[in-house]
Amino acid sequence: MRYAMMLLCVVAVACAKAERTPAAAGDTLTQHQRDSVLGASRLPGARGIRGALQAQDSASARYRRADSIQ
Repeated sequence: MRYAMMLLCVVAVACAKAERTPAAAGDTLTQHQRDSVLGASRLPGARGIRGALQAQDSASARYRRADSIQ
């Protein structure tokens, strides 16, 4: 029993220390492109993703307009 608990602790520490990459190595899509693909799907919540992307694009355009005025 003691050996199993030690092994479990070692595995837990190894998993906690493992490096996690945010995207796959061969992935060429940006986060915005991935979100727009999800928003175009018929998955539950896709409508909310579309709304969030529209709000993000609107805020970005507004920021660019304000930045170009100065």
